[in-house]
Amino acid sequence: METVKIAEAKEFDEFVYGHPKGHMMQTSAWGKVKKEWDWTGFIVRDDEGKIKGACAVLIREIIPSLKMMYAPRGPVCDLDDEETVKALLTAVAEYGKKNKAYTFKIDTDTLATNEKYINLLKGLGFKFKEEGSSDFDTVQAHCIFRLDVGGKTEDEVMAGFHSKTRYNTRLAERKGIRIEIKGKEACEDFHSLMLLTGARDGFAIRGTEYFERIMDAFGDDARIYFAYYEDELLAGALNVHVGDKIWYVYGASSNSHRNLMPTYLVQWSMIKWAIEEGCNWYDFRGGYPDENNPLHGIYKFKAGFCPNYMDFMGEADLILNKTGYKLVNTAIKARKTLRKIKK
Repeated sequence: METVKIAEAKEFDEFVYGHPKGHMMQTSAWGKVKKEWDWTGFIVRDDEGKIKGACAVLIREIIPSLKMMYAPRGPVCDLDDEETVKALLTAVAEYGKKNKAYTFKIDTDTLATNEKYINLLKGLGFKFKEEGSSDFDTVQAHCIFRLDVGGKTEDEVMAGFHSKTRYNTRLAERKGIRIEIKGKEACEDFHSLMLLTGARDGFAIRGTEYFERIMDAFGDDARIYFAYYEDELLAGALNVHVGDKIWYVYGASSNSHRNLMPTYLVQWSMIKWAIEEGCNWYDFRGGYPDENNPLHGIYKFKAGFCPNYMDFMGEADLILNKTGYKLVNTAIKARKTLRKIKK
């Protein structure tokens, strides 16, 4: 068992990029984005010295002397290899205890039907949220739209879209929507679009500097796609390419010319990038199938491109300090209640 920090994570990242379970949030680049957290990578090797499992962990103080430890979409390994999974997660738990973590949170990139792996986690002491809970207050969504583009042509991929989505995408092309690919220099304009979207749809927006960090951390593997009508910026999206997947990380649109369907052409342009790169998957990230959820519209938009979502296992916690866990959860509930009262 080894641990690495961001400055020495080259071999760690190469493994994550090359593994079928590799995820953008399991790279050291994501650690650079999440600069408020301390990033540590854990490595397990085989008898020949080759890496056979890795797990990137973020740790941060939530209240004084109590920290949350989180492995976003980790670990990266053959999840059927119980020995490697146990070695990684046990090492992370021990690290957490030494560093005043009250919990070790995990939301592995695997389906809710993977009973073998889920039972392994339960055997290690991880606690899952109650089944059937309507609580969507998790770090990552558990309903994921992941479009299979592996070995397919553009025509084959588009044929799988809902007919209305195909129509809207072609409409944007016919009406003269122009797509341009941008880099870090476009972050301010992208942030401005995000502010419009957040005000319209009712969610908080990160600052320009956060988007710049993503572009810096992932370098050429990060792109911003903009849609223009004549010279007016109408829509944009930020994407990250890691291994065999491209992730749709953030999207935004203005309030103008929405009838021209610019967001559809933005998505199609990014999907074509995934096809060009020989990726297996284009990941739209999460959606909310519950029609009562205020963000259900995002679900319907993504479903037009990818009719079937993947139901991931969701969040599980390994409680390392019971008293601290109760204390933090009480504080979080009180804060949420206060926010509702203010609203």
